[in-house]
Amino acid sequence: PTKLQLRKQSTPGSFRFFEDTDTEGETPLAAKSPSTKITIVPPQVNNGKDNSSNYSSFRSRGRGSTRRVKRRAVRKSGECNVTQVHISKRRRRYLQDIFTTLVDVKWRWTLLVFALSFTLSWLMFAAIWWLIAYTHGDLDPTNMESEDWSPCVVNINSFSSCFLFSIETQHTIGYGSRSTTEECPEAIFVMCLQSITGVFIQAFMVGIVFAKMARPKQRSQTLMFSKFAVVCMRDGMLCLMFRVGDMRKKSHLISSSVRAQLVRPYTTKEGEVLTPFLHDLKVKADNYESDIFLIWPTTVIHEIDSASPLYDLSAADMINERFEIVVILEGTTESTGQTTQARTSYVAGEILWGHRFTPMVTFNKSKESYSVDFTQFDKTYQVDTPLCSARNLEAFLETADMDM
Repeated sequence: PTKLQLRKQSTPGSFRFFEDTDTEGETPLAAKSPSTKITIVPPQVNNGKDNSSNYSSFRSRGRGSTRRVKRRAVRKSGECNVTQVHISKRRRRYLQDIFTTLVDVKWRWTLLVFALSFTLSWLMFAAIWWLIAYTHGDLDPTNMESEDWSPCVVNINSFSSCFLFSIETQHTIGYGSRSTTEECPEAIFVMCLQSITGVFIQAFMVGIVFAKMARPKQRSQTLMFSKFAVVCMRDGMLCLMFRVGDMRKKSHLISSSVRAQLVRPYTTKEGEVLTPFLHDLKVKADNYESDIFLIWPTTVIHEIDSASPLYDLSAADMINERFEIVVILEGTTESTGQTTQARTSYVAGEILWGHRFTPMVTFNKSKESYSVDFTQFDKTYQVDTPLCSARNLEAFLETADMDM
């Protein structure tokens, strides 16, 4: 039977896993991954320096390796990296949901629609007022000079005056120099119609601007994720860890929760390859699985056990595997009651094997309060960690217990 042995190398403090096939004459034992040399530096005293830059990715350690494009479903900023093509009647469907479309577009387009909606409505009703005045004869110079003539609208003598009257009517300015009379019923009807139209346009545009400014997306800008995820031992188990935090001192997230999903191809029993395929990762924070209270940054943990899709993944597999871990943080803003969501992702090159996060929460005796140093948020330090997969580590530990 194959046995895994943890043997010390010539480099002090570095370890590798080997396979022992019990074959005579094979000494020294062959390395499990002879083509890739991966070592773990022993733990060092943290001096406040960021060590993650020297250990950012196993991908750059292989000789002759080339940089591969990072396939992301979710960018580090949280935006979904998905392009939708060949959608029939796409513009028509977007126009049918015009409110959501205007909320989602950039500010310059929203402000452009805002300005055009008012300007075009002013011009349209100005043209209607001009037609009413023209057909009634109010623009005839003879009638304008006659004191016995009763116009539809007082002091209307050109298109410019019609435009000004349109603005005054729509926004109920009421300067008093122009007003409708009882001479023309159509003028009274248009005045009522424009007043109602102006109320609808103002309510619609104010609603869009308010919804755009109060979007939960803006609240997510103050939620933070660590730049890297790490893999190290905790309580005798290999664990995947990453940090989440909220930089706001007030208006905390309530009922917040964290979800993680592994994006990785999956082959069915029938040989069908499903890509992309989402695997759920069971995560927890500290020693509880309920809602997270983010009064300070929290380390979220995924225990790599037999139920984890990362159970067979070793440090060497990080070099060749293509996968992505999508992290979603959800919660309710305490001040507004709106639900907000922040997202990020980690690809294989952003997972540091054999690292642990630097502590960042201390107690300040002079201020009698806890102090959080956000300069340490992304910093890690190296620790001794087995390079094999969690499955092989579990088998090795069981064999070691039996030998004892």
